[in-house]
Amino acid sequence: MRTFKQARWNEPLIMELGRHEEEIKDDFIKEISKYIPEKYIRRKLNIPNIPKTRVIRHFTRLTQMNYAIDLGLYPLGSCTMKYNPKYTEFILNQLSIDSIHPLQPPKTIQGLLLILYEFKNYLSEITGMDAFTLQPAAGAQGELTGALIIKKYHEVNGNKYKDEIIIPDSAHGTNPASAKMAGFKVVEIPSNKNGLVDLDALKSAVSKYTAGIMLTNPNTLGLFEKNVLTISNIIHEVNGLLYYDGANLNAIMGWARPGDMGFDIVHVNLHKTFATPHGGGGPGSGPVGVKEYLKEYLPIPYIDYQDGEYILRNDLKYTIGKVHGYYGNISVILRAYLYLINVGGRKLRYISGRAVVNSNYMLRKMIKIKGIELPYNPEEPRMHEFVVSLKKLKEDTGVSARDVSKRLLDYGLHPPTIYFPLIVEEAMMFEPTESASKDEIDEYIEALRLIINEAYENPSKLINAPQNTSVKRVDEAYGSRPKTMAPTYKWLKKRD
Repeated sequence: MRTFKQARWNEPLIMELGRHEEEIKDDFIKEISKYIPEKYIRRKLNIPNIPKTRVIRHFTRLTQMNYAIDLGLYPLGSCTMKYNPKYTEFILNQLSIDSIHPLQPPKTIQGLLLILYEFKNYLSEITGMDAFTLQPAAGAQGELTGALIIKKYHEVNGNKYKDEIIIPDSAHGTNPASAKMAGFKVVEIPSNKNGLVDLDALKSAVSKYTAGIMLTNPNTLGLFEKNVLTISNIIHEVNGLLYYDGANLNAIMGWARPGDMGFDIVHVNLHKTFATPHGGGGPGSGPVGVKEYLKEYLPIPYIDYQDGEYILRNDLKYTIGKVHGYYGNISVILRAYLYLINVGGRKLRYISGRAVVNSNYMLRKMIKIKGIELPYNPEEPRMHEFVVSLKKLKEDTGVSARDVSKRLLDYGLHPPTIYFPLIVEEAMMFEPTESASKDEIDEYIEALRLIINEAYENPSKLINAPQNTSVKRVDEAYGSRPKTMAPTYKWLKKRD
């Protein structure tokens, strides 16, 4: 294994490097006050006044104390981090995107609207939907958009009493949060012994109050919901809608489409599927697609093509209104568009296949390591991601999944997602994506093998990790681990 030691600079905040209150000149104030009330104009800008070279060195030092997708594997299960191709950055830097004002008349930005319109159509083809909005600025906002559409749909059709959203216990945490924010009661249903939706529980939970279900396929365990058509029929029989959490679309694009599985609404995470930047709370983009009969419920403005011109429509009959300023995070969307047209439709199938192969290769090597177990139907192949349990390791050594993750940092490797989904004890969730090479995966597995051996021979190395990073282990507040998502309304307390 290669040695790793992260840089550690005693770097102050940039505001501490230098500060200068730049006073705005009166003639400039006089000019802009024609358009902006003077009370809203700041006369002094409390910002640092630092030479360019010092600014560059400041941020370069900070990057040396951090980890990035350009440095190595980022196997965050569920929170996918793909490699971001540099050609998208290069092309965008050649364009004048930053000079376009969002309030420009559509006639003056026909080229941009053409790209956005084409991209919507590509997403429709990939997902099996009929119409898309590009407004949502993240996957979670896409979920909220979908939940609001479900709510508005039932209100318009005189079914305001439909106030329950069904969500499996293995779902992403944003699913119940988004449903709750939209005003729904959350009805949790358990997974069966194979890690899939328990159909008996689903049938018991469904009622006249069911507005819909939020489902991820493949699910967060990396298992494909084989009974998805049955689930679709059960929900549609009570006039409910199926919402597809697109977090795991990278596993099936080019092979299967949510629209063909019975889903009515879909969101797509552009960073997870089409290699756009992600992290630190943004930038992000979570376009939402719907079947034709829900098109009039989409946010406005809606990008359309009419009489030989690309237009922004604000006349959708049942629109839920705006969910984001203007058209969405354009720079992120353009990166995804460039990625998509570069790889082409056929290669999307290869990308998904490669992601699934990488995942299963990593899994089969990992479960040979003592102390690592695969819960829920261990003989079943996984899709693009998988979840292992370190419960046995903790019982044998006292070392937790958290400790193993901290020790991975000492090897210069980014740890996976831990303690999710909640239905797996001491969970570690891996997703290598198609970006990872065999050598990278082998190196990761070897580091994990060495760390597990340390756990059995000298557990203090893990409990006190990390030591080779710029920041050592911080004090953490450990609360009791929840057994479920703590829904607002349990399916066992079904109403009459």
